[in-house]
This record gives sequence, C-alpha cells and structure tokens, in this order.
Amino acid sequence: MCSYCGCDAIEVIGRFMAEHVEIINATGKLRSAVHSGDADSLEFARSAVAALLWPHTVAEEKGLFRVMARDETYASHIAALCEEHEMLEELLDQLAPGDRAAMSRFERALRDHIDKEDNSIFPAAAVGLDGDDWVEVHDTTPHSHDGEEPHTHGAPPAADLVQAS
Repeated sequence: MCSYCGCDAIEVIGRFMAEHVEIINATGKLRSAVHSGDADSLEFARSAVAALLWPHTVAEEKGLFRVMARDETYASHIAALCEEHEMLEELLDQLAPGDRAAMSRFERALRDHIDKEDNSIFPAAAVGLDGDDWVEVHDTTPHSHDGEEPHTHGAPPAADLVQAS
C-alpha cells in the first residue's frame, strides 16, 4: 500500500486501498485452499475472494476510473486496468484443487494489478483531479452501508445519461 503521498487520506482512495488489503488477505486463504486440494475449500475461498473483488472493481470502474478516463493522460492506463479486472476474473475461474501454478498466476497478477493502482493511478488521481471531479467520483462510486446492497448517492452527470440511452 502506498504511504508516501497521502492519497489514502482521500475517502474513496483510502477505501479502495483498504479493500485491497482485504482482498489480499482473502487470497492467502484461497492459496491455502488450492494447495490443500480440497474442492469444497477451494469453492468457499474462491467465493470469498469474488465477494470482495467484484464489488470493488465495479466501484472503481463506475466512479474513479470513469472520471479519470475522460482525461487522455489517463485513458489508456484506465483501459488497461479495466482489462486486468477481466483477466483476474478469468484467472480466478481457472483455479482448480491442487493447481499451484494457476494459483501463482492469479496471485501474481492480482498483486501486480493492486501495485499499479496503489502506487500509480491513485496518486495520479490525487494530484490530477479537482474538487468537482472528486464530488462526481464520490457521487457515482457504488458503496454500501453495513453490508447493504451497493448504491450511489448522486445521479451520474447528464452527459453520461445521454450516452447510456
């Protein structure tokens, strides 16, 4: 986790970084389950990782990444991170009991991806976005309260509504 620039003090970035820690911790249990060779343990651990990972990636893409991608400076980086989200899903699905090589590929890709976010795109967001951008990120990033269904507190900007129709 980045600790040098203070970007984690920005609410949404701090949340995403904390979620990264939770995902990595759950991945340790997933690794143990894969190594055990027990199919039931693997499915339980895979479900736990997925329950953390997919709401997290959706929130990144619908809020922070969507806002950042409008700037050509960040657009290709954001597109690559979104492609990595898809790749991580595929790698997670490929895990099988006892398949240490598949587990290693998934974990290496996940850690690499998190490093890019924590140490590149999040610090870039901290310096590259302005106050109105952060209001929009906050309003459009899905989140939940005490495990409730994820939701947003603001409507997407009118331009996004036009594109969606």
